[in-house]
Amino acid sequence: MFSPKLFCMSGSSFLFLKSIKCILSSSCHGQNTISNTQLAAQYISKPQKQLCETVLKYFDRQYSEELGEQWWNARDVLLNPLSWQYGVLLNRFSDLTNLKQCLAELGYTNLLQQTHPESHSQTADIPLQCFIHPDPVRIPTQSHHTGWLKQYYLLNAASLLPVLALNVQEGENVLDLCAAPGGKSLAILQTATPGLLHCNEVDQHRHDWLLKTLESYVPPSLRHLLSVTLQDGRSIGTMQPGAYDKVLVDAPCSNDRSWLYTPDTHRGEMWLKERTQLPLLQKELLCSALAAVRPGGIVVYSTCTMSRAENQSVVEEVLASYPGVELQELEQQFIDSLSDHFCFAHLHPSVGQLVIPQKGKTWGPMYVSQLKKIY
Repeated sequence: MFSPKLFCMSGSSFLFLKSIKCILSSSCHGQNTISNTQLAAQYISKPQKQLCETVLKYFDRQYSEELGEQWWNARDVLLNPLSWQYGVLLNRFSDLTNLKQCLAELGYTNLLQQTHPESHSQTADIPLQCFIHPDPVRIPTQSHHTGWLKQYYLLNAASLLPVLALNVQEGENVLDLCAAPGGKSLAILQTATPGLLHCNEVDQHRHDWLLKTLESYVPPSLRHLLSVTLQDGRSIGTMQPGAYDKVLVDAPCSNDRSWLYTPDTHRGEMWLKERTQLPLLQKELLCSALAAVRPGGIVVYSTCTMSRAENQSVVEEVLASYPGVELQELEQQFIDSLSDHFCFAHLHPSVGQLVIPQKGKTWGPMYVSQLKKIY
């Protein structure tokens, strides 16, 4: 459960956006006063990062072979952080008065107006709301304040793909095996109210970060549905076999965006050596997730790297070695509905979906694969 140190928070009647000596909104007897001009004035750009040439050369060799021409297009985006787009995930538990209207007037559109995975309706309602802009603009993050809930969470919009693939339904028991910093856990709560959402993280610092995220977005009335643990995810399947309807494995990986901007060459070289050990860890986590899910349940495996060894190869090896598991294909209709915004790589063989950043569609990298436990 939540740590005792968590504060009790109630819904706020105002939008509190503090950035560069400017409060974007105020509250007057419970009324919001948000203006389009105020929000537009707070667009900020990502500061310049220092490139690690060692990692870039390694990526050039690997990804030019694995992705061909698609790598060079993705490379141009990754080397230009000022071109990166940012999604605005709305928090349905907060007061959103005027916010959606302001975003729309600024040129934002809702990414998720299309069909949900596994839905047979072309107009299926998706409660999860993420607004995106065609340009690389970024509104400021909201600061944490006791007694109110943040209204939005900034993220790479492609990171919602695993949550959509998980397709959580009301009352289901869900495990987020590697949950920090908490964006996907938060997105799960935006899609449905689970019977239980178990958020796990093995690293103490990231675990504390996860707690802070949930504290800032989840109302006290729903916290009894949350369990936050500090455990090695590889052991949870053995400890809680068949306990969950859905499991998300957003596995530790060689995060391409971050690794390109490793602070120094020595650390970059160290990370590249450690990279060879990641597929084993990822396979162990995925097997733990399959043990933790009930027969008939769904496991979604995801990473934020383009590496074949950490994506398709992990899934293929688990499918070959773990009995009673089937690969599930995401509905083509769903993929098509997102293709206007996401660039999907051409994977051979097609074991999951990979979103790669391209000019004007800078979302990703994000790999996702959906597995069903038959018995």
